[in-house]
Amino acid sequence: MTCARSAEQEQFAAALHDLLTDGATAAAGGGPGGDGPGGDGTLRAARRWAAGDRSAGLALWRKLAAAGVTALAVPERRGGLGASPLDLMVACEELGHHALPGPVAESLAAVPRLLAALDDQGLDDDGRPARWLAGLAAGDLIATLALPPRLPYAADADATGLVLLVEDDAVWLAAPGARHQSVDQARRLSEACGRQVLARGPAVAAAAGHAFDLGALACAAQLLGAGRALLAASVRHARQRVQFGRAIGSFQAVKHQLADVAISLEFARPLLDAAALALADRGQCAARDVSAAKIACAGAAHRAARTALQVHGAIGYTQEHDLGLWLTKVRALIPAWGTQAEHRARVMAALARDGGPPWS
Repeated sequence: MTCARSAEQEQFAAALHDLLTDGATAAAGGGPGGDGPGGDGTLRAARRWAAGDRSAGLALWRKLAAAGVTALAVPERRGGLGASPLDLMVACEELGHHALPGPVAESLAAVPRLLAALDDQGLDDDGRPARWLAGLAAGDLIATLALPPRLPYAADADATGLVLLVEDDAVWLAAPGARHQSVDQARRLSEACGRQVLARGPAVAAAAGHAFDLGALACAAQLLGAGRALLAASVRHARQRVQFGRAIGSFQAVKHQLADVAISLEFARPLLDAAALALADRGQCAARDVSAAKIACAGAAHRAARTALQVHGAIGYTQEHDLGLWLTKVRALIPAWGTQAEHRARVMAALARDGGPPWS
């Protein structure tokens, strides 16, 4: 098995990068700059989303729908592309790289997987999963969900047209309830209040498990993309910032930290891609590999965030600087879709149960 991405997937990522980059220089020092973070338009959309103005962010979602991104995880029979999990991870990594606001892991990954399972098994007599899947594929619908206790709150429920709750082996059509503050101001968390049962039974539990794994992996991909953006911003600042008559990037202490971040990100990507391939094959080790990928990507993004803050110095703490958009997003996504401790426990349980080598 090879985890190398195809030329088509690399071209897809590059096309998304171009789509989300407007070519402008970010006002506060972010800017697209080659492999750097998203263009000024994407960052403005994130700031406006945080302030309660969804218009710019939703316009980006419509662009992604026109490019087929919202249809990736939707089956072909419902108007989607039926793409592989690896194709989806390529997209989610780039969306994380550009800090796209909105429920990315939920609407692009977990909800389509859950609805497809309900649709396949005919668990909802009204045929609503089929209609919702078609809406997701076309970009007419954005969805979110809660999967307590691992995903206790629904992200950005007030900006979506569909909220689902999976609890007690049942899928509920839900409505957003009490809100909770997130460290990421562009991420609104709401309790999901069940209003109507769509499906119930053991099949729902299995479908919810598959949806959780795909959502957790999409979250890991976002973290990997955000880590890349932070590294690029740090390298750019280290080249520009002068201290003692020299660019700070020339100091070994800075070089070593940036190199450690680059290594962490490079080591995390193969785990992400391997987990995506395992999900595509529905292998016995898929859940374990998803957890391993989430651990690695979250750890690499955390290292990138800490290093970025150290390299930027005091300016990195200011709300006006774009760096804060990435720092808070990484901080919010690390515990989302299962904490590091929960995923480590799942990996250890799988290894103890299998009694085999650490990785397939």
